[in-house]
Amino acid sequence: MNFTAIVGEALRALRQNRLRTGLTMLGMIIGVAAVVLMLSIGQGARTKINETIAEMGSNLFLVVPGATSSGGFSFGSGSVRTLTINDSYAVAELSSVRATAPVTSGTVQLNYAAKNWSTIVTGTTPDYFVVGKWKMESGTAFTESDLRSAARVAVLGSITAKNLFGDEDPAGKTVRIANRPFLVVGVLMAKGQSLTGRDQDDNVFIPITTSERQITGNQFPGSIRYMLVQGNSDDEMDLAELEITQLLRQRHRLATGKDNDFTVRNLTAIADVATNAAKIMSIVLGAIASVSLLVGGIGIMNIMLVSVTECTREIVIRMAIGANQRAILTQFLLEAVMICIMGGIIGLVLGIGGAWLVSQFADMLIVITLGMVGLAFLFSSAVGIFFGFYPAKKAAALKPVDALRYE
Repeated sequence: MNFTAIVGEALRALRQNRLRTGLTMLGMIIGVAAVVLMLSIGQGARTKINETIAEMGSNLFLVVPGATSSGGFSFGSGSVRTLTINDSYAVAELSSVRATAPVTSGTVQLNYAAKNWSTIVTGTTPDYFVVGKWKMESGTAFTESDLRSAARVAVLGSITAKNLFGDEDPAGKTVRIANRPFLVVGVLMAKGQSLTGRDQDDNVFIPITTSERQITGNQFPGSIRYMLVQGNSDDEMDLAELEITQLLRQRHRLATGKDNDFTVRNLTAIADVATNAAKIMSIVLGAIASVSLLVGGIGIMNIMLVSVTECTREIVIRMAIGANQRAILTQFLLEAVMICIMGGIIGLVLGIGGAWLVSQFADMLIVITLGMVGLAFLFSSAVGIFFGFYPAKKAAALKPVDALRYE
């Protein structure tokens, strides 16, 4: 019996029991659709995190004031301004460091014409835009000259610019920040949320000298809220962290054995943790969805066993007139594989459609790759072969005497 005839017999058997075939196929449809949907959601989360990391900048450290004590009382991390602008400038001189950006911040009211907007004002240096990989939508960033002269110039985040100016280009216009006139020299391109969930685009950036002297004030002149530090390369991150720690301990005159009054956080390491967490989530979602495929495979095996029982007499007669065991095994195995392949194709269509609906109505990033589609399709085929082999082998092992049991 040639292969074409075997395929024809398998298709005939499936058409004769269309309802049973459809119900059996349903398990595979649901399983493949679930796998594609869950993997696309997990991959979308990973892609979103990677985009956020790329926009955040590379080889970054965040140095914040640490816990300290005074008069027997302990103060939590960040509660005391132990870092200064000069600390930032000193760190920038280290051989393992490319650039630093000291930061102060506060909440201010901005006014332009009849519009006003409350937002965060960030006082920093021009290196902040380099370290954070900020791109300009229009205009330019402020300069070192603006920093030295404490000039009243500002760079707006995209959301702040939109709320104050609408579709008008803010570059070259004057806004009032805390009732003081500032020249808008540039507008930043949108970045979205940071890893901490803060909207980076709802912001206004001014020289840190201007912020300290004219806007936010400073109870401790020269102190900063935190500093961003960019290392030279991935290979020197550990060295940079060590050198930053040693330098700041020396500058703060901390005795041996005394705790640091600052904290150095490796943002690259934090980003790696977030990426690994998203990867694990993707694997877990895929594994959960795969359970549906296994359940569908068990359903296929059960139905195929019933089919073998019902077709026992037919199988034995075919064997009696010349069909060999290989032909019988191949036919039943093909039935299982065809059910899985057809169910897999329908499941792929439903999974991709479901992913599209999720992206439209849940405002989530969904990523579907050819590898993902191929994995779901191959897995469904493998399930058909695995769970269809036992019923097919049982059918091929039947003997003529077995037909008498079902008379």
